[in-house]
Amino acid sequence: MLQAIGTIPSTKVSVSQFVYRGWQDCYLLGNGSIEAIVVPSIGRVMQLRLAGDGRGTFWENRALDGQLHGPVSNDWVNFGGDKCWPAPQSAWKQHQGHDWPPPAAFDSLPMEARACERGVVLASSIDPSYGVQVVRRVELDAALPVMRIRTEYRKVYGNAVPVGVWSITQLRDPERVFVLLGAKPSLAGGYLRQMEAEPAGLRIDGRLLSLARHPHESTKIGTEGRSLLWVGKQCMVRIDAETGPGEYPDGGCVTEVYTSPDPLAYVELETLGPLASIAVGESIERATVYSLMPRLLSDPDADARRVLLQVP
Repeated sequence: MLQAIGTIPSTKVSVSQFVYRGWQDCYLLGNGSIEAIVVPSIGRVMQLRLAGDGRGTFWENRALDGQLHGPVSNDWVNFGGDKCWPAPQSAWKQHQGHDWPPPAAFDSLPMEARACERGVVLASSIDPSYGVQVVRRVELDAALPVMRIRTEYRKVYGNAVPVGVWSITQLRDPERVFVLLGAKPSLAGGYLRQMEAEPAGLRIDGRLLSLARHPHESTKIGTEGRSLLWVGKQCMVRIDAETGPGEYPDGGCVTEVYTSPDPLAYVELETLGPLASIAVGESIERATVYSLMPRLLSDPDADARRVLLQVP
């Protein structure tokens, strides 16, 4: 149950502090059509939902309600929601001495938070392995059902390090997930398989790649497409990645989709920015746009064509 503990006025977007599922000092952002929930104590945007929808679209590990990260260890705590990691994952061992779990300040430590005009700014501690501080500006559009997250990696100390911004959003088990491929994709077959198992029901129809969650296997693919669409029973979430020139991680991937097997029934929709070598005093940043809309058509493929291809 939500408990309001204070309100910070804003123009057309409300920003309120409250207790959420046992976590203190959380933020509820609302613009009349959608709501976002930010939990600084675990460094997550935990929920995105239509106003009045108690369940929401992001997957939350309800077994961990109100819990916090313990001492940094080899155990990874999967809370759900939206977070960011440094790309590529293949470089983690070089920087931190082990390839799992993710670097601590990106994922396993609380973040400071302050309200801004249309949302919240999160700031991490400085990660000791990368010498980087993460700053995420989470805002709602004043008029549209849209959340924007601008993620910045600031190099504070240490040698220059090549890194890319990698945003990971965990969403509930979908009817289907769609990727809008580029008009002329250079990846053979349109995608790269990144795990042994093939995603369930994977198919490509023109520029639309789609798949479902595999109930028994972990699966992951990467693409050069910049737009993803999660289709649930009642609503859809479109995620658009800011793109630009440069070398992208994982063989040139701009977006990736991971599906988790039972009993953790979720999918990850991921966006990646190009790699850049940043020295002390330099930074890189990337924006991701989340558009939330109700389902209008019973056929998920038809709804995806409508949203991603503007087909009536």
